[in-house]
Amino acid sequence: MLKLGINIDHVATIREARYRGCNHGEPDPVAAAILCVEAGCHGITAHLREDRRHIQDRDIFNLRKIIGTRLNLEMANAPEIVTIAMKLKPDVVCLVPERRREVTTEGGLDVMKNRKSLATTRRKMNDAGIEVSLFIAPDADSVEASAEIGAQFIELHTGKYSEQFKMKRGRNTELRRLVDAAELGHRSGLKINAGHGLNYTNLSVLHRVPHLVELNIGHSIVSRAITVGLPRAVNEMLALMKGYRA
Repeated sequence: MLKLGINIDHVATIREARYRGCNHGEPDPVAAAILCVEAGCHGITAHLREDRRHIQDRDIFNLRKIIGTRLNLEMANAPEIVTIAMKLKPDVVCLVPERRREVTTEGGLDVMKNRKSLATTRRKMNDAGIEVSLFIAPDADSVEASAEIGAQFIELHTGKYSEQFKMKRGRNTELRRLVDAAELGHRSGLKINAGHGLNYTNLSVLHRVPHLVELNIGHSIVSRAITVGLPRAVNEMLALMKGYRA
């Protein structure tokens, strides 16, 4: 069964637009996470960025206390955040690149360039009982390097696929890259997740990508929830994921 992890950063973004610097505010991403779990999602994802632009430290620790399902902490491979992750002990961390001026994560990790530091963090997390995923572009070098440093998961960046979805040639090119990367990752002993830019329109075609374990989706679900409510938005996404055969 293909699992759905919901990224609740976008709920925190709305809160921070009004309550930046406060220890309270609405909407509460933890309350949103509870609704998502009750609606049937399989995990919650939250990205504690170095600049704390949306998710705050209190959010992730409250999530760890309250949410019984799988907690995925997206994070930069930065000493401060690594220390917090070791204290938090999420079920899995997804290491992502961070650029201060980006609106959201724009690309995959340069695993080849940062192989030594990523391997060190991977060992530290695994020793603490935390699984490690690397957010990468769907290319062979990144997949192979991820396997070499011992990651348990890769999360394939689907941003270019999503951008090209309405253009048949571009969509097919990006879909082929995702298929090839998933096949290579599976042969290399990695578990395969995917995310970024996935929505209610482009999800069904992604079923052609084999070996997927989990999709991490946030913005589209939170956007849909504005008009239909969060439980229904989650249920509609889960319905689109039914029938996937790895």
